Amino acid sequence: MDMTQISPDQVIYTHIGPFAISATIAYTWLIILLLAALSIAITRRLSTGPAMSRGQNVMEILVGGLLSQIKDVSGEDPEPYLSFVGTLFVFIVISNTLAVVPGFTPPTASLSTTAALAICVFVAVPFYGISSQGFVNYMRLYIKPSVFMLPFNIMGELSRTLALAVRLFGNMMSATKIVMILLAVAPLFFPVVMNALGLLTGIIQAYIFAILAMVYIASASQARKKTEQKEIDTSEQ
Repeated sequence: MDMTQISPDQVIYTHIGPFAISATIAYTWLIILLLAALSIAITRRLSTGPAMSRGQNVMEILVGGLLSQIKDVSGEDPEPYLSFVGTLFVFIVISNTLAVVPGFTPPTASLSTTAALAICVFVAVPFYGISSQGFVNYMRLYIKPSVFMLPFNIMGELSRTLALAVRLFGNMMSATKIVMILLAVAPLFFPVVMNALGLLTGIIQAYIFAILAMVYIASASQARKKTEQKEIDTSEQ
């Protein structure tokens, strides 16, 4: 990829009719196919006995860790949130860690990808909130403590969605560009160090994105419970 190009969206491989197939789309499809193949390979021969495959062991450690983190953040049964938050984490961490492969540009270095992931979180927050509280009770949150807060609450939802997208995009785009610059300046030593740091940064960014998504979802899902508990405490006093 040309170092003067800011985003993999600018790298166009081919066109299918009126649609341009950019590096972002191509690498995203590649990651999806890779995850699908890994899932099929790992789950094809699941075992409950001691003779578990190495892949199943890794998968169970990952799922167990995600369940623990989700429960710590939400304070609730983590099962309903696992599929969404886990998918976000796995996609981002695979995308980010593959950045160490020469010639591969992570889709998360594209604002279009990070914006799409942030929009998924934006939709998931009311989805889980409404599932937990009901439509009317959830919508009341936007007019608390008064109806005049409605536009500010809506702007708050939009601004944190934008912050999610820009944070992940900025970190991954800058890390990718730094590695490319150092490859040109000192191709023998610096790439090894920067790839190691990039790998660590990619995992941390995936963790932060997934945790922030869970925090937003949990805040929407638990708002009614907090209000009810506050009313109970007030009545007892």
